[in-house]
Amino acid sequence: MAQDNTNRKRILVVDDEPVISRVCARTLTTQGFEVDIAVNGEVARDMLGKNDYDLCLIDIRTPVMSGKELYQFILSRCPKLANGVIFTTGDVADGYTQCFLELTRRPYLPKPFTPNELREVAGEVLGVRLSLVS
Repeated sequence: MAQDNTNRKRILVVDDEPVISRVCARTLTTQGFEVDIAVNGEVARDMLGKNDYDLCLIDIRTPVMSGKELYQFILSRCPKLANGVIFTTGDVADGYTQCFLELTRRPYLPKPFTPNELREVAGEVLGVRLSLVS
């Protein structure tokens, strides 16, 4: 008998670093989420046109289409998802990135982040309690 996945939350991870994408996917999948991966904002934009997501974890600096550009797309085309965006970045010291994060008022995870940090922020954004592993 096939499992009913209609109540499973779906997450899109947008990151061009395969190791980070895999860790995010593994961390979130073990929490019961369905996870898709996009290597850049352009691929993510196409996926957003085909699927509904509850949360989008976006690296600010991805090739082809940056996370900032993808966020602008989400605001204009998928406004309900805008409240489900979490950014990741290795550039929190960069003034432009810091200004962008402050303007969006979205949570972010500075790289490197731990699986527990990811679970905590994702749980807060989704309004669910996720199990943290010590």
